[in-house]
Amino acid sequence: MKVTVSQMSDDRKKFEGEWVKLGEHVRREGSDVVLLPEMPFFRWIYRARKYKPEVWQQAVNEHRQWTKRLSELGSELVLASSPVQVGGRRHNEGFVWTKGKGKKGIHLKSYLPDEPGYYEASWYSRGNREFSPFDAGSCRAGFMICSELWAMSHARKYGKDGVQLLVVPRCTGRTVEKWMAGGKVASLISGAYCISSNRAGGMFGGVGWIIDPNGNTLASTSAAKPFVTAEIDLKKVESAKRTYPRYALDPD
Repeated sequence: MKVTVSQMSDDRKKFEGEWVKLGEHVRREGSDVVLLPEMPFFRWIYRARKYKPEVWQQAVNEHRQWTKRLSELGSELVLASSPVQVGGRRHNEGFVWTKGKGKKGIHLKSYLPDEPGYYEASWYSRGNREFSPFDAGSCRAGFMICSELWAMSHARKYGKDGVQLLVVPRCTGRTVEKWMAGGKVASLISGAYCISSNRAGGMFGGVGWIIDPNGNTLASTSAAKPFVTAEIDLKKVESAKRTYPRYALDPD
């Protein structure tokens, strides 16, 4: 199974050109799954502390329009998150887009920052803290959107629930080493691959990654290489879940 991760510009003018190049990369590599950054299709509006309904609606509309273009990437599956209205409340929803079937909402982001540059809790509501596995093609996957990566108890539960792929779309700053360390720990305690894509430029640190079930980095993005693809072996997940430290974390 081939997986592609990316770092995509927060600059909307640059994003359009990167989109074309990402599609070229995906088709050339024959990728089965593509992961995009957190809420990738509009500028990062959460720098502002005060919620503005008209700006939020613009973000929702842009994501709806760009979702119609996901087939341009040439992959069977695309994963990302988008701003949505659910039950009259605003949320950040992780979704899976499947060729021929379209978009399906999977998970509502539940752990939200609220500080300079990231006033997310001031703009939309927390999810219900339900972390449920879903089918992503031939593998079982689970969303951990950005800050949720640090809720390691959910990574462990995903591992026990048979998840093979932790999906971490991000919009994070330049503390790249810290975030990658989190991805490695999540993979180690779950016995699953961990993939992540991020925004780049300005306040954002870029660096998407593909980490194997034993915490080894198979591939990572950079300014010179904004898209990377790796083939993941799901059989390695089965064996990893039976080895240290996973078995040591099981209750007696």
